[in-house]
Amino acid sequence: MSFSFLDVGFTYRSLKSELDAAHARVMESGHYIGGPELEAFEAAFAGACGARHCVGLGNGLEALVLPLRARGIGPGDEVIVPAHTFIATWLAVAQTGAEPVPVDADTDTMNMDLDLVEAALTPRTKAIMPVHLYGAPVRMERLRALAQARGIMVIEDAAQAHGGRDGDRSVGALGDAAGFSFYPGKNLGAFGDGGALVTDDADLADRVRILANYGARRKYEHELAGGNSRLDPLQAAYLAVKLKALPDWTARRQEIAAVYLSALADTPNLRLPVVAEGTEPVWHLFVIRHPRRDALLAALHEQGVPAALHYPVPNHRSGAFIDTHGHLSFPVAEDICATCLSLPIGPHLSTDDARTIAGIVDQTARRV
Repeated sequence: MSFSFLDVGFTYRSLKSELDAAHARVMESGHYIGGPELEAFEAAFAGACGARHCVGLGNGLEALVLPLRARGIGPGDEVIVPAHTFIATWLAVAQTGAEPVPVDADTDTMNMDLDLVEAALTPRTKAIMPVHLYGAPVRMERLRALAQARGIMVIEDAAQAHGGRDGDRSVGALGDAAGFSFYPGKNLGAFGDGGALVTDDADLADRVRILANYGARRKYEHELAGGNSRLDPLQAAYLAVKLKALPDWTARRQEIAAVYLSALADTPNLRLPVVAEGTEPVWHLFVIRHPRRDALLAALHEQGVPAALHYPVPNHRSGAFIDTHGHLSFPVAEDICATCLSLPIGPHLSTDDARTIAGIVDQTARRV
């Protein structure tokens, strides 16, 4: 018995005729940078997020860096980030010259512990960057109120949470701006790299667009010291096709997660993810925790279940940040990194697959 942890090819096989038509349309158009395909996707994705503006960018990291730069955040400034997240969140802050200020994780949701945010604020704090980790939205009302009272920017790291919701609002419309990734393995993934900034702020969108185009609104008129970050029309056309399928793919992920949550609820020593009240996760990853994680991982691999590790090294212990942050301690984040394990999830799996996987996980976890 064998399963795939991820099957990006499934998305192509499922939508082959539409994707092939999109490819041919772009190739025949002669528009390979910018143009109508990109503009159409930007409008569609902004609409899907419930936001006014979308700027297609080269990747998810730049979708976090550029709004910081657009607001002049840099050396001497601080940005609140989760201690537990993919390192790109921290790198985005560091690339501006600002300092990432980590806040430990909530032990249940594994997202940023909102009870710890206010104590981390200083007069140098210019932004808060919550991460909807594993596709689980952060409850944003408290963060928004805290930030608005102090004039602090809130930028969602929404790289893993396309389509997630907090109450009646969609991820991407919960802060001042949101950065998305379209890396192929994401819930909404391109067939290459890509990203986008989403915001209601027309001025912010305009400045990000300028920064992403060599600092120019018009050719040879360089207003800012910008760079080059583009979502190309071919990827935009593919993403526009996939965006229509995203609700169905999300529903499949939610069905699989429901199977796991039910079937593994009584498994000894196994800790399951907890969904924050009022949120709707999209389950980019289904992350469990076990005190003998490495033994469980090896045993599952032996039985054909391709469980995986995501972020097993705490960011403050990584080579990139150990000199600046290695003296700090984040007990919850460190425990998550030492015990976390991701089970297969995605639209390529059926609910029967999920039941089989859950049965194997339950029996294996009972004996490791």
